Amino acid sequence: MAATPPVSHDEVDSGFLDLPADHRRRETSRVHVLPVPLEETVSYGGGTRDGPRAIIDASKQVELFDRPFGGEPALEYGIHTLPPVPVEPGPIEAVLDRVRAAVAGIAAAGKLPVVLGGEHTVTVGPVRAVHAAIPAGAPPLTVVQVDAHADLREAYQGSRYSHACVMRRLIEETGCRLLQVGIRSLCAEEDAFIRGHPDSVRAFFADEIHADGRGSWLGELARRLRGRSVYLTIDVDGLDPSVIPATGTPEPGGLSWRQAMALLETVSRAAGQIVGIDCVELAPSPGMHSAAFASAKLLYRAISLAARRRGFGAR
Repeated sequence: MAATPPVSHDEVDSGFLDLPADHRRRETSRVHVLPVPLEETVSYGGGTRDGPRAIIDASKQVELFDRPFGGEPALEYGIHTLPPVPVEPGPIEAVLDRVRAAVAGIAAAGKLPVVLGGEHTVTVGPVRAVHAAIPAGAPPLTVVQVDAHADLREAYQGSRYSHACVMRRLIEETGCRLLQVGIRSLCAEEDAFIRGHPDSVRAFFADEIHADGRGSWLGELARRLRGRSVYLTIDVDGLDPSVIPATGTPEPGGLSWRQAMALLETVSRAAGQIVGIDCVELAPSPGMHSAAFASAKLLYRAISLAARRRGFGAR
């Protein structure tokens, strides 16, 4: 695996959203952001190793005031940005284990873990961690996957931990339920898997979402989430390239900004608790800084909604 140049904590500086010092302390911040600059199994356009840095940089231009919240919600819950997880030559499983351990520590401290990728494979680490923390007898974890691609292959290009296999691994390893939103590209093997596992996977395909003028798909999504512990993974290619063009495999026909906002609202209202979030697959490209900004703004809204659902008010 190609090594990613190390990034010091000094380079991360004030971290996500550039909050004042009193609102980004490790001890008091209720949201912890973990960058994971992994780029190992990308199969088309590259650059995901630079995604976390680009999102953090762009977030410093995002207004903290969010009109639906009537204020600056980040100052209520606080965000601490951790140093990036080391990505070194060796098995990809070693990186995933470091991510799992870091997220387990965040969750054990009662914080909301937010992981910045990197390629989508990074999601294996945090989902392993939050799954292990679910009490015995509780409903299984539900993963909400915003994505253009199903990521349900058994293996791809010789790897069972390819970004194209990540959701298959999560179902096998954790028994989680999977709700996929925005899918518009999949292979025959993945289509067969979805059809053959209706109790494990429900795919809300992009063309069906666009054709549903009444938004009934959001009602079904809410019913499937009610009372569940939810992990939200946002592959930025789930949105249309007109919104976020800088990603490895941009697929036409994705979610609009308004549809993405409606999705986040529905998840936050319906979930019993949101136990983690990640944002992956941004591949920064010169002249496309709008993509990093849109990713940061989307993530800020997702964090604020999750924090509200968890009851994170004034610190």
